[in-house]
Amino acid sequence: MKHVLAASSLLALCAAPLAAETFYADVWADNWFEMRIDGDLVAEDSVAITTERSFNAESFAFEATRPFVIGLVAKDFKENDSGLEYIGTRRQQMGDGGVIVQIKDVAGQTVAVSNTDWQCLVIHSAPLDKSCAQQSSPVAGEGVCAFEITPEPEGWDLPGYDASDWPQATGFSEAEVSPKGGYDRISWDADARLIWGPDLEQSNTVLCRLTVE
Repeated sequence: MKHVLAASSLLALCAAPLAAETFYADVWADNWFEMRIDGDLVAEDSVAITTERSFNAESFAFEATRPFVIGLVAKDFKENDSGLEYIGTRRQQMGDGGVIVQIKDVAGQTVAVSNTDWQCLVIHSAPLDKSCAQQSSPVAGEGVCAFEITPEPEGWDLPGYDASDWPQATGFSEAEVSPKGGYDRISWDADARLIWGPDLEQSNTVLCRLTVE
């Protein structure tokens, strides 16, 4: 009988769900981000994307049970669907994006960093022709100022979602992104990279995901 009870107790322990852990995240984004864990919002950029030069760094804690899915929404500022900023001024141009992430556990061990292992889907691309930025009166959706928009795929930030056809994130150097506005106050893991869609200027809204085992 004692052996039966011992075996039952062991089975009960094995069947018990894993406990949630506390994690600490650092994110720098140009211009704006939102982070979800298994579909639940855990952090949003505190500076509105409509703020000029709104890139900044955020540090925050969240709880999760491994394995979990990181769902990151990253947006570059644009005045409208043309993808341009400062429209009608001498500064008229395409903006450029970039985001970097690192996540550590309570022991200070790095459990995830942004790199080309992430999968990133662009859901807003504009302008499709970069010569739009030189137009004197650019109109979103007309001529060289065409754009492409797709909705967020349902459940893309949840475990079990099939992202096998999503492209890998594109990695960029500091020289290419020119990060500022809080980037230097974070001690980034040596393996963390600035990532984005395939084009820093034309990829305006990017969905990135990673499963942390």
